[in-house]
Amino acid sequence: MSRAGVATESVASAIRSALLTPDPRGKCFATRAVARAWRRGNLALSFDTAMPDRPAWPDEPELLPPNRMPKRGKFGSERARIALWHSLAHIEFVAIDLALDMAGRFGGEMGEEFVSDFLSVAADEAMHFALLARKLESLGSHYGALPAHAGLWEAARETRHDVAARLAVVPMVLEARGLDVTPATLERVEAAGDAHGAKILSRILDDEIRHVALGTKHFLKVAETLGNAPESLWKHLVRTHFRGKVKPPFNDSARLAAGLSREFYTNVAP
Repeated sequence: MSRAGVATESVASAIRSALLTPDPRGKCFATRAVARAWRRGNLALSFDTAMPDRPAWPDEPELLPPNRMPKRGKFGSERARIALWHSLAHIEFVAIDLALDMAGRFGGEMGEEFVSDFLSVAADEAMHFALLARKLESLGSHYGALPAHAGLWEAARETRHDVAARLAVVPMVLEARGLDVTPATLERVEAAGDAHGAKILSRILDDEIRHVALGTKHFLKVAETLGNAPESLWKHLVRTHFRGKVKPPFNDSARLAAGLSREFYTNVAP
């Protein structure tokens, strides 16, 4: 049966509702519900509702520019451990909104497979956040207890009118950077004897490889449609729309597993 035959709500409306849910736990539940309803065919492939310029977020954590973020200190201290897990939780919280916005903002032009892929990513990010929030609680803290990076949504704002730019910057730069830095964090957590934390990070790393692969897959399709060489188009879009730096060290094996060969990021890094 087609979606139109069973669905009473548009996928865009459901995504917008999740994006405008400020409570972190509520956003996780709403995101999983959207992904589940979509998989079951209960949402119409219709984009009758615009995405918000900015998602709804809780009053805490306080969002600070990067140059005002406090230093974590050495990982061995309790304060530094909490700061690490809080930082990771914030990244995953914003990643929920990035994936939802990707599906809702560009699904109309990109089609059903695109929506399915990025709603699955959003559900993964919600699960990651839930794991990290519980980890913080086990350490006697909670998400919102510390300041967090204010600039993570900037990539979405900068690329809100161009799906190729959004794919180039969010999955293929920001999430790919996670592939580079997570293994070292995992080693530190294992060395500290935190087997539970290591298990969480291993799960996140495995999922992020898939997320980068999905972003790369759709970017290649867009590049083919435009008649551009993917590597050249990616470099142009990153230089135009990404305000940070694509810099080593790179986890070449994880990037290659996600479809990101060195031809993409060679000569982009300083």
